[in-house]
Amino acid sequence: MQNINSYLNDNKDRFINELIDLLKIPSISADSAYKNDVLKTAEAIKKSLEKAGCTTVEICNTAGHPIVYGEKLIDANLPTILVYGHYDVQPADPIELWDSAPFEPVIKTTDKHPEGAIFARGASDDKGQMYMHVKALEYMTTTNQLPCNVKFMIEGEEEVGSPNLSVFVKNNKEKLRNDIILISDTGMISKDNPSITTGLRGLSYVEVEVTGPNRDLHSGLYGGAVANPINILAEMITSLHDENNHITIPGFYDKVEELSISEREEMAKAPFNLEHYKNVLDIDAVYGETGYSTNERTSIRPTLDVNGIWGGYTGEGAKTVIASKAFAKISMRLVPHQDWKEITKLFKTHFETIAPKGVKVKVTPHHGGQGYVTPINSIGYTAASKAYQHTFGKTPIPQRSGGSIPIVSLFEQELKSKTILMGFGLDSDAIHSPNEHFGIWNFLKGIETIPYFYKNFAELSK
Repeated sequence: MQNINSYLNDNKDRFINELIDLLKIPSISADSAYKNDVLKTAEAIKKSLEKAGCTTVEICNTAGHPIVYGEKLIDANLPTILVYGHYDVQPADPIELWDSAPFEPVIKTTDKHPEGAIFARGASDDKGQMYMHVKALEYMTTTNQLPCNVKFMIEGEEEVGSPNLSVFVKNNKEKLRNDIILISDTGMISKDNPSITTGLRGLSYVEVEVTGPNRDLHSGLYGGAVANPINILAEMITSLHDENNHITIPGFYDKVEELSISEREEMAKAPFNLEHYKNVLDIDAVYGETGYSTNERTSIRPTLDVNGIWGGYTGEGAKTVIASKAFAKISMRLVPHQDWKEITKLFKTHFETIAPKGVKVKVTPHHGGQGYVTPINSIGYTAASKAYQHTFGKTPIPQRSGGSIPIVSLFEQELKSKTILMGFGLDSDAIHSPNEHFGIWNFLKGIETIPYFYKNFAELSK
């Protein structure tokens, strides 16, 4: 493919500035206070797709935040690539831990990003990676090198579980018809070791509530005589793992696939430095299920983690009370074959069963999704691998991710399409955390690599 590097050199400052403008909009889907900002971002994406060369672009309303759909169809006989991404972002809390304002993007150099990285909420997840595809399309249409049809579906609810995407997909199967789905919402091992994500974990997310007395009580007058919901909740959560960090919910592992020794040996070939891993996180030891490596624990094994816990008095100073209620938010990362709805039911039944007398327990399911594994012997994977080989100069490593993109399994079920996950972020990008960032080198490398996927996929599909 000709002139991609010169095109990048000529336009990189504009590309970066456009992304910065997009990152300034606080499109937080979880907070209704930012509804207008979410809509503003959708409008900005629509204009960007139009400028990039899409001949049809529309903002599709849902029961929640809208989906931006765009297309550039050049020949019905050519294959069609559907690009999925999201324009909503996580809340920026805790704000005080950011070194710069989360929605006032700044470029800083770091050890991993001597060329600079953009620090802002959504820089890597997913505005920066989604916008790579918009700019790649711009290059292909501007230079008249688009080798196939392309469709875009950019949603505004991924960070809250995509509650309305399934309805949209089911109602628009013909509009979304494609030969392959392309997503950049994952990462790679390093700038020197490109990788393609071939597996994603599923997710079950619940909230639990433990209620004791009908009001907060004086801890001196009632302490020791009335069940304390906070103490009880802590004990219940602790019991969800045994001494080997194995999850104790009956039936939880029934459908967990045990990988063969040869498969685990292949996974172990991915570069990984345990001491560096600990140093980056400022921990003196790793922690997890006995019998598995750190990389295995975060990819091929299911997990259960408390994401938030609260109750009682948490303000300044002291207030001696036994709280009436205690709460926790719990997520379970699941591996392929585990059904998230089934796991949610198993959790609910078990958690209610282990509650002692004196308290009432309520389990509220929030959202979830299935795990996914993509084959590495497909045309799509081959096209992606060749694209990385061309721009990185080495063959990418297939890698399972610990993260979840629940809609991938939905796409396969409803659209009968496989998904290729070409992520250009790094583990150190701090997605969902303070000081999220995305390397400028990574951003431009994604724009450089994506057109080669189009070219390879079109040629291999003949």
